[in-house]
Amino acid sequence: MNEMRIGELRRLRGWTQERLAEASGLAVRTVQRMESGNDASLESLSSVAAALEVPVRDLFVTDERESLEPEVRGLDERAEQQQVQRDSATRGWQYLYSGVGIVVTLGTIALIGAGIWTGFAIFVVPVYWAGGKLLSQFLMATVVEPSLDRRYPLSRSRRVTPGN
Repeated sequence: MNEMRIGELRRLRGWTQERLAEASGLAVRTVQRMESGNDASLESLSSVAAALEVPVRDLFVTDERESLEPEVRGLDERAEQQQVQRDSATRGWQYLYSGVGIVVTLGTIALIGAGIWTGFAIFVVPVYWAGGKLLSQFLMATVVEPSLDRRYPLSRSRRVTPGN
């Protein structure tokens, strides 16, 4: 494979190999191997590039970029396409939560207004928005995100999680 600049880019950020491994989701040993010039999978290259916030082609020494294999050259485009698809699926999940919330809110107000439910039923609305938010976050973390990781392996979650 071509000579890589991963160590240089990592040091420019002031990161250790351990920090890069954590940010990219790879093992420290994998980062060490990549920095020492060993071959790496396209997924590993994509993960490191995403963590360093650079296109995959920037991981390679400048004068060798033209000789990169077509798979590597096209990796940035595929990663970008997968990220767009993943972001769209994530937005769809958020729209679903909001849409159901609007239906619950309007339905509750209509049922109270029609005298079918008592005024105390208005508490259904905040219970949905608060409880639904927690349930939505739980399902996103345990079901949706892992599914999106498998479906779009070159993409990354943009969801903010506690502690990040």
